[in-house]
Amino acid sequence: MEVAPAWAPAVGFTLLPHAGGLLGSRITKKEIPVWYESLQKPSWCPPNWVFAPVWGTLYTSMGYGSYLVWKELGGFNEKSVVPLGLYAGQLALNWAWTPIFFGAHKMGWGLVTLLLTTGTAAATTVSWYNINKTAAYLMAPYLAWLTMASALNYRIWNDNRNKK
Repeated sequence: MEVAPAWAPAVGFTLLPHAGGLLGSRITKKEIPVWYESLQKPSWCPPNWVFAPVWGTLYTSMGYGSYLVWKELGGFNEKSVVPLGLYAGQLALNWAWTPIFFGAHKMGWGLVTLLLTTGTAAATTVSWYNINKTAAYLMAPYLAWLTMASALNYRIWNDNRNKK
């Protein structure tokens, strides 16, 4: 039986978050030209082209951080249940936002999902800090972006909630 190369877990963990991002991008690309463009957005809303490279960077960063935690704890075991479970939970919430916001056009539920994602990502970061500080620091840009995204989602929801 052939064992995976030593670099395979690092690559796998780093690329995993991109899976949901790629699936979500199919929904987003379809909804941006008509629905999203019709929404009122604040002046500080980033241009559409910014989102893909930012999310690519954030997904890579958090994915590599999860690998560092997994490696530090010796893989999937009793010690890794909470830190990697929190990570998996926030990642699932992250992936759920796009079909909720863009797919179903549920801006309010998108905001709820984003706030839950932010809280779970913050808990993930705290749980990682005593395991691997680098992994926790790799989550900092993601937390900052989630904060901005939550404020943006709130403004879009608030400014467009009477729109059909």
